[in-house]
Amino acid sequence: MFSDVGALEILTLVIMAIVIFGPDKLPKMIQDTMGFIRKVRAFADDAKADIRSELGPEFKDFEFEDLHPKTFVRKQLMGGQEDPLGLKEMRDSLDIRSVLDDKPAATVNGRSGTVSMDKSGVPAPAAAASGAPLQPGERPPFDPDAT
Repeated sequence: MFSDVGALEILTLVIMAIVIFGPDKLPKMIQDTMGFIRKVRAFADDAKADIRSELGPEFKDFEFEDLHPKTFVRKQLMGGQEDPLGLKEMRDSLDIRSVLDDKPAATVNGRSGTVSMDKSGVPAPAAAASGAPLQPGERPPFDPDAT
């Protein structure tokens, strides 16, 4: 909530508080504020406990954080599963480190990470990939790093 407040802003607020309330009243103001925050937290905890007790045993695993719209939608769409759409497998197969290390990419759905420009969909022969001269009508191999 206050992650965007920097040290300079906090220092400015402290100096303003000392100027406005004075050094003699400032400790009492801080105590009163902390007491108020404790009372509000205790009130909220009591209200949560009352709601849980009124809901009964069928809602014993009910969490108030589940009512947050993002959490609610995620739970309803994902069904409580960790990765129902299989996105983790796709993310792991597109690992950039394997490209940077010149290692072959992981296979996805039985296909390797190499790309062929053949219209037939058949990968280029190994001789063409090793630098051998191309035959007439043969397409050069596709290098994804060069584009």
